[in-house]
Amino acid sequence: MRRPSTLSAPMLAAAVILGCASTGADHAEGEHVVRAVARMLPTEGSGASGTVTFTRTEVGVRIQADISGLAPGDHGFHVHQWGDASAPDGKSAGGHFNPHGTDHALPEAAVRHVGDLGNLHAGADGRAVYDRVDTGLTLDGPNSIVGRGLIIHAKLDDGGQPTGNAGARVAIGVIGIATNGTAD
Repeated sequence: MRRPSTLSAPMLAAAVILGCASTGADHAEGEHVVRAVARMLPTEGSGASGTVTFTRTEVGVRIQADISGLAPGDHGFHVHQWGDASAPDGKSAGGHFNPHGTDHALPEAAVRHVGDLGNLHAGADGRAVYDRVDTGLTLDGPNSIVGRGLIIHAKLDDGGQPTGNAGARVAIGVIGIATNGTAD
């Protein structure tokens, strides 16, 4: 009678880790992401929520946001390193997405973090609408934001170092490929 073979614990762990490995750039060969979306949810103690879409255009990525529940005023808005929304305060998303190791700046600067999106402006009703085209980030390749965290902060991003002095995180989302968001 033959005994069933078993994997050693280290071999099993390696197989599980390699089988689960994924990056934000993973999608079928030849496909390009053309649209991504993040559903923004409040962090602990906040009421901010909404939707942000990212659409590939001929000149960059168009970012459109509609957020409610914010305090009136300006709020820092950034793509963060990790698509991990597990911490109640949003800190599990890590720091700003900065694949080139540059200094923080506002979006108009020639050199900045890829994740620096500037500010959302909320009116007296707490609603912020944002619509701009960004040429620094992409939906695939080394500057891909797919699979990364998206954060709205409590205060204005003033462009200061190292991260804009925007304060606590009031909303978090994870950027994912939208339904019908790829093209050959």
